[in-house]
Amino acid sequence: MPELPEVETVRSALAPVVTGQQVTAVYVGRKDLRWPLPDALDKQLLGCRFAAPTRRGKYVLMPTDNGQVLLIHLGMSGSIRIHATEPELAKHDHIMLTVDADDGGQRYIVLNDPRRFGWVDLFAAEDMATHKLLKDMGPEPLGNAFSATHIQTVFANRKSPVKNALLDQRLIAGIGNIYACEALFKSGISPRRRAGSITAGRADKLAHAIVTVLRAAIAEGGTSLRDHVQPGGEIGYFVQKLSVYGRDGLPCVTCTTPIRTIVQSGRSSFYCPSCQR
Repeated sequence: MPELPEVETVRSALAPVVTGQQVTAVYVGRKDLRWPLPDALDKQLLGCRFAAPTRRGKYVLMPTDNGQVLLIHLGMSGSIRIHATEPELAKHDHIMLTVDADDGGQRYIVLNDPRRFGWVDLFAAEDMATHKLLKDMGPEPLGNAFSATHIQTVFANRKSPVKNALLDQRLIAGIGNIYACEALFKSGISPRRRAGSITAGRADKLAHAIVTVLRAAIAEGGTSLRDHVQPGGEIGYFVQKLSVYGRDGLPCVTCTTPIRTIVQSGRSSFYCPSCQR
């Protein structure tokens, strides 16, 4: 599933294309993805003008000039592609927005989702704070509200493994399996360690590692493992810089100890048993 860096890559690619531009055509090829699409989505979007898109956790948010927000989640296999000429739609291209461009032409924004685990919603901007998918989310790890103090506060007294706590979107928004594994390695913390034990120096190291890993991944366009591609068609190159994720049995990049894998709450956790305690 695309995580914060992959979604931020999509947001940053969309921003110069859609900001201030009017929607001139809308194609909606089916009535649902993971959940039913909003009624008359094509008619509601047609003619509106987008403000600058934002991101919340793993969601892209595209405000419009009529007081609504288009929410997009890419699910397990979704991707967004931006075309300068009208593309021939493929089998799993479910939505296409056509917008004006500054050069007098048009741009075509296509949502492709083979497994249909993603979702799209359109809601009133005034309902942002109470939207069912957004209201309970924790702070952005790249925002001012995130810190070692925040980690200590929300992890306090939790007996569950720290890896599980990092994946809880109610505690910290946007972190998924890849970057949880990478941040724990960078901070020298075992994924088995209890979340409640992450205090003082460990909290400082973990907070710093989370920010460092996420920023590095964004700079590389995210991580391409199976489905993720950037809107321009490029892959995410952070896959070449992964220290532990997907490297079961390979030597640790720091100490050469073989990387191990355990399953925690149905997710594979990759770690170095020597470097992480």
